[in-house]
Amino acid sequence: MYRYPVKLTPEDNATLTVTFPDVPEAITFGETRAEALERAAEALEAALSIYIDLRKDIPKPRTSRSGPRVGLTASSAAKVALYQEMRNRNITKAALGRLLKLHPAQVERLLDLNHSTRFEALEAALHALGKQVMVTLKPAA
Repeated sequence: MYRYPVKLTPEDNATLTVTFPDVPEAITFGETRAEALERAAEALEAALSIYIDLRKDIPKPRTSRSGPRVGLTASSAAKVALYQEMRNRNITKAALGRLLKLHPAQVERLLDLNHSTRFEALEAALHALGKQVMVTLKPAA
């Protein structure tokens, strides 16, 4: 769901610059393709954290099939989905807290991509908003 296409650009200093056409704030580099793509996942998560902090909509990834794509961890994807669903429904953090009977700090952690959250808590929050979490396994790229 949150797998974004990346552009790998070779640089003069034998590194690869990684950019995301859909998330221009996410920029990184690596000395090898593998390192660049690993760092790209971290850059994507950092950029989407900024979107959440600024209360902006999360950009949707392009549907193009060609080229490499980088995604979020399952936990981060669930947090981003929760955040976007809250935005779509105009549900505030305070309203979500009341709905789930959580303190404000607990709601903040549900949406913090840098905080480790039990997946069950994310499932419960999404369920409270009428959403069901489904996990799909695919062959590793």
